[in-house]
Amino acid sequence: MDEILNYISILGAFAFAISGALTAMNNKFDPFGVLIIAFVTAVGGGTMRDILVEGKPVFWLYEPAYIYFIVAGTVFAIVFRAKLNLMLKPLFFFDTVGLALYTVIGVQVGLAYDLNYINCIILGTLTGAFGGVIRDILVNEVPVIFKKEIYATVSILGGALYLFIDRFWWSHPAMQFIPILFIIVLRLLIVHYKVAFPTLYKGDKPKA
Repeated sequence: MDEILNYISILGAFAFAISGALTAMNNKFDPFGVLIIAFVTAVGGGTMRDILVEGKPVFWLYEPAYIYFIVAGTVFAIVFRAKLNLMLKPLFFFDTVGLALYTVIGVQVGLAYDLNYINCIILGTLTGAFGGVIRDILVNEVPVIFKKEIYATVSILGGALYLFIDRFWWSHPAMQFIPILFIIVLRLLIVHYKVAFPTLYKGDKPKA
């Protein structure tokens, strides 16, 4: 179980590193800036999670494999940028994969530290979404999580599904891939059909 979770977490770091690198390159950052944005995208959510959970060390400080895969994801994005741009919205795809993988890891950490289910879901959402928030802020964009696009809600639903499976269904490690696929497919459908929350402000912009 722990080994599978570790693989999922590292794969999430790789996917988020690609997402961060693509965002940085689209904003014309230099190579060092691309690496920094990739790094904070990959570790931002998990770092905040580990700081909040008492007694848990920050994961990437003690597991150098994450650093290697973040660098690998950054190099992959730089080398294959032209081919990635031929794919359907590669930034969106890798961001969605990272969201799904890290959500499950965050929920699992909450369970491992005997937190209640609500806090497990919060940890899952924080782990999945906060790296993207830092990324968008650093490139001077409004974070996706604060827009009308349904983003964090998908993470919350995926985290709840994971807890349901863990509590009432099978405990086999393979079952954790169900909420991962659920998050990926749900977000793809939401974007494809342009489902979004309504904005609260409908009038003209207020005068300064």
